[in-house]
Amino acid sequence: MSAFDTDTLIQRNTSPRANFALAREMVVERGTKADWDLLHDLHYKAEALPFGPRYWRLRLFDETIGVIVTGSPKGMLRERHMVFPNLAPGSGETRLTNTNRYNYINANFRVISRFVVDTMYRGIGVGYRMMNLVSRMEGNTFMEIQSSMSKFNLFGQKAGFRFVEPRNANKFEAGLKFFRSHFEASPQDYLAIVSEIESKSPAAAEKLVQACKAFYLKNSALENTGANRERGAARVAAMTTVEVIKGIQQMSLASPMYGVWKCPDPKGSVPDRLPITQFDLQRPNERLKLNVV
Repeated sequence: MSAFDTDTLIQRNTSPRANFALAREMVVERGTKADWDLLHDLHYKAEALPFGPRYWRLRLFDETIGVIVTGSPKGMLRERHMVFPNLAPGSGETRLTNTNRYNYINANFRVISRFVVDTMYRGIGVGYRMMNLVSRMEGNTFMEIQSSMSKFNLFGQKAGFRFVEPRNANKFEAGLKFFRSHFEASPQDYLAIVSEIESKSPAAAEKLVQACKAFYLKNSALENTGANRERGAARVAAMTTVEVIKGIQQMSLASPMYGVWKCPDPKGSVPDRLPITQFDLQRPNERLKLNVV
């Protein structure tokens, strides 16, 4: 054997796991509305934000590549009552019991309202990692999400959320009946419905728009509960044609999946800045292992 002969060593990983090298440089931290403004055009619900928004961003070096907006939860939610039956209203309700319910929900729940990742960084697993870490960093006992996409993309499940079986909206039958009695266009196609309205004479178009607003105001839980009850009529009157059609579609056709995650970390124990790789140091529903390097 000559001095130039060498042995070749071949190793095979029996359980290979892909990783994205730049993930080690990504950090989840508090953000601002400017971060949402930067990426909101990539979200299908870009028009409005939830009540009481808080902003969280995913940063790669000096670039914002992901944003989560959390909001205050709804006071009444059918799917929440399935998971937490003690929070469901019952007979003998009083103003005091309703107030206590809302106080408890506001103190213990937050909801992931908007979530968007830059298209350049999708498909590498940062979404569900960020969702889990933000849910911890918020510091509440429960984090909720209502998402139609959760039927097709398991990012919520991977983040540790548990979902109830999706159901038709409360106003499903009423909404379909309204659309079919007023429009030729498909109830799901808001552009076609708006075009149908605009094709009519001004008087006929205005009559249709007013019928839509009256139906929405009468049936919308959003406009008839909480503080909105005092100004619901004025809010609906100011809606554009597109806004009111989308509002009717949302309350009658949407069937988002409801998911909830319970935080295993003591309140106040989670820092408000974490590397995205922190997710991989424990299971999604285990306490953070911050001392693991």
